[in-house]
Amino acid sequence: MRTYDIERYLNIRSAYGASFAPDGERLSFLMDTTGVPQVWTVDEPGAWPEQRTFYEERVTFASWSPENHEVIFGMDKGGNERQQLFRLEPDTGVIDDLTQSPDAKHRWGGWSHDGEQFAFTSNRRDNSVFDVYVQDRDATEADAQLVHEGDGWLTIGGWSPDDSKLIVAEAYSNFDQDVSVLDLATGELTHITPHQGTVRFQSATWGPDGENIYMVSDRASDTLELVRYELDSGEFSLVESGGDYEIEGVGIDEDSRRIVYARNVEGYTELTFGELTAPDEIDAYPEPDLPKGVAGGISFSPDGNRAAVTVTASADTANVYVVDLKTGEAERWTRAATAGIPRDTFVPPELVHYPTFDGRDIPAFFTLPEESPEGETPVIVDIHGGPESQRRPSFSAVKQYFLSRGYAYFEPNVRGSAGYGKAYGHLDDVENRMDSVADIEAAVEWLHDHPAVDPDKIVAMGGSYGGFMVLASMTEYPDLWAAGIDIVGIANFVTFLENTGDWRRELREAEYGSLEDDREFLESISPINNIEKIRAPLFVLHGENDPRVPVSEAHQLVEEAREHAHVRELIFDDEGHGFSKLENRIEAYSQIADFLDEFV
Repeated sequence: MRTYDIERYLNIRSAYGASFAPDGERLSFLMDTTGVPQVWTVDEPGAWPEQRTFYEERVTFASWSPENHEVIFGMDKGGNERQQLFRLEPDTGVIDDLTQSPDAKHRWGGWSHDGEQFAFTSNRRDNSVFDVYVQDRDATEADAQLVHEGDGWLTIGGWSPDDSKLIVAEAYSNFDQDVSVLDLATGELTHITPHQGTVRFQSATWGPDGENIYMVSDRASDTLELVRYELDSGEFSLVESGGDYEIEGVGIDEDSRRIVYARNVEGYTELTFGELTAPDEIDAYPEPDLPKGVAGGISFSPDGNRAAVTVTASADTANVYVVDLKTGEAERWTRAATAGIPRDTFVPPELVHYPTFDGRDIPAFFTLPEESPEGETPVIVDIHGGPESQRRPSFSAVKQYFLSRGYAYFEPNVRGSAGYGKAYGHLDDVENRMDSVADIEAAVEWLHDHPAVDPDKIVAMGGSYGGFMVLASMTEYPDLWAAGIDIVGIANFVTFLENTGDWRRELREAEYGSLEDDREFLESISPINNIEKIRAPLFVLHGENDPRVPVSEAHQLVEEAREHAHVRELIFDDEGHGFSKLENRIEAYSQIADFLDEFV
């Protein structure tokens, strides 16, 4: 079989985040053909797309106006996550900077239905909290109207059908949120989800008549369900249950009464489209004819008869499909290139479950390369971040590259991962943090029993919180590993919490423990304080502008670890929390490949 270098794999493209133009004849979407995501448009299935933005920085989203031929998009600088908002006229190429506050973050909140205003939240008044703003479509930063002062992490769920109100969500952690309704005329904020303990209220969206709000919540179950809140009565009702699986999101087209919700079945997405025939009744349409994988980023056409959907699978790149809702037929509108690598060389995973120390079965995706000599196959254990994230069967060029080089890939969803219910998600909270690391040890034990695996060639790799998991696995179980790859990882929970962005600290303390109450425990589990136990070679990569895990985490780790093991360090001065620029990704993964060649 012919092999390709990492540069070729990293030139595989993704197309995603589609939005319908107001005439329903054109889609905007993001694609990374230039090396970073930019705005593109396409007029029909498979047609040649037109690039509309030409920046060296990544574009983070793009949303068509519902009435005017213009798009608002977001972009940050050097990975600093301080997103600014811009208005683009696709046909003329004219771009206006709408926010002009480069030191602040701006979180998109959607267009008003008449296309004359948009909403967003921002921490421009106080770096540690987010406020709600409304701005005219052609106004500048100075004309943005502050309509609500917040005291936490606020996002907007959209405008009511008459544009008089906004849904405002506040997050306290990934497993605890609240939803309120903001009256724009009076400024009154009405809290609609009072609760005790941790309860998720997510994906809140207006019903067709503005009298109801639909959302997913685990208020009455272990898993997320589709529920309706009636504004007049203040009562909740159950619309759909996912059974043993989570309903992870809902979208509604108000004019046509079309609805879509997504069920997360062991990482795979099951989409249901339908029509609201009554507030709690959905007339379901045929199942959409989409590839089996992970689907999202759904945008209804102006008439509500079609929906644009981004779909990715482990063995296929992300592309945008348009679904005819009444028939379920789907057409692929984009053709994200695979850099000349045949699609049939991409290897799909097997969904497995392995036992861990307390008798639970941990779900994971295991992928063997096409050639797996018995007892000779090295394995990369790739640990996701979050920690309330989930490894799902989506496409990864890096994964396919290492598979082509003969590595197997093991991707566990250890306790604390999202997608498996509230109880599972809380199993690693604070004092139970190291139980999730024990799940990694159990994964390696399972791999030792696999006939294809070489037990002396197992690598730990992960980013962000996954980087912590790599370091913790190497300090807690040092004899299991041939090497470790730590990408933008947490080495010291105390200094991480002290130095992370002000707007994130409270959210992270809810998961990890607080500096005030849990400092001693946080010190005890921080890999930096057990670094002398590391024996395997370690490669540490980071971005200089990382606002989440400061680069100081990498520096202090490398300085101390070098006293006990072979350590390499690679810092990118124009990246943040991860690597978005193509040339940096090529350098990073080329060096990772060379590192593994040398030590594994």
